[in-house]
Amino acid sequence: MSDRRYTVEEANELLPALGRMLERLGDAQRVMSERHDEVMEVTTHNGGGGAGKAYLEASQEAGRVGVEIQQLGIVVRDPEAGLIDFPSEREGEEVYLCWRLGEDAVAWWHPTDTGFSGRRPL
Repeated sequence: MSDRRYTVEEANELLPALGRMLERLGDAQRVMSERHDEVMEVTTHNGGGGAGKAYLEASQEAGRVGVEIQQLGIVVRDPEAGLIDFPSEREGEEVYLCWRLGEDAVAWWHPTDTGFSGRRPL
């Protein structure tokens, strides 16, 4: 867990920027998924061609976005679903504030040893 701890208010303030980052990350992941088989097939013949270029660019974009989010101390749980956790504290215990792309605000939390299925309303 990151040393950074977020309040619900601080996490909510970041949601517009994080939403854009997660959309970029999701787009890059989709391109990589769509192009993977084609890249693997053509790489031996011509270095990947257009598919290889698209895959490489998407991979680089995913890396850049991942680093941006990681530098904020936020954990990406599922890039395709846009699921992230903000390190936080609740009643003296380390917890995660849980948010998924498309939700209006951070409204869930869970203990550090559980995941999405352990979400509880704030």
